[in-house]
Amino acid sequence: MSAIAAAFAAAKVEHRAVLIGYLPAGFPTIDGAAEAIEAMVASGVDIVEIGLPYSDPLMDGPVIQAAVDQALRTGTTTADVLDTVRRISATGVPTLVMSYWNPLERYGVERFAADFAAAGGAGVIAPDLTPEEAADWLAASGAHGIDTVFLAAPSSTEARLRLVAEHAQGFVYAASTMGVTGARSAVGSRAAELVERLRAVTDKPIAVGLGVSSGPQAAEVAQYADGVIVGSAFVRCLLDADSPADGVDAVGRLAAELASGVRARSVVS
Repeated sequence: MSAIAAAFAAAKVEHRAVLIGYLPAGFPTIDGAAEAIEAMVASGVDIVEIGLPYSDPLMDGPVIQAAVDQALRTGTTTADVLDTVRRISATGVPTLVMSYWNPLERYGVERFAADFAAAGGAGVIAPDLTPEEAADWLAASGAHGIDTVFLAAPSSTEARLRLVAEHAQGFVYAASTMGVTGARSAVGSRAAELVERLRAVTDKPIAVGLGVSSGPQAAEVAQYADGVIVGSAFVRCLLDADSPADGVDAVGRLAAELASGVRARSVVS
């Protein structure tokens, strides 16, 4: 059983959803990002996604784009991302990288898989990589024990959902809405519908992302999903902070609120 699968299994025993937190490496600094992620973990985040900064983040909204742009302007490299993975995975929490395909391909598929595994990485999410185009990556990641998470969208056909579910490892990422990332005042009803459709084709864990930003929203999603993914709300904590220390504190407080939310409502056991 992979580290990611084990985290979902442990949460299921507790009749709750997994809390997954995202922050990009290098924002606001290399050390600052790691300190904020460590605050997430200390406050109840079960699985971490570390963003690999990329110049053309098509799926990301303005909040994450602003953070990624700052990380790139300060010179964050793939090596820095791997160092962040090494630091966070040492806490014992399953650590994923969220990256567009281009940086992984340029770094070298086999090289990235080997270096990521050596850093303690557990899984990779590449939102623009489809199962049909993933043979080279799946071969390299499989050789190094890395889970690959694929995305499903509300617009996905039943055939597409079956294909995604068949190839997904660790969990299936259910995008709650058609659009870019970003905190929203409410999580759309299409998220629950998408999870229900996925349940019909797979027994793998399903985590919902795009839009969750508060404890009550996390509790709502935890009614029907195995995992709750939060990204932009954490980034906003750092963007709005008066100082790096204040940002880390805000991230920790939000993580604690969200952790309480996923525990407030049980998922189907």
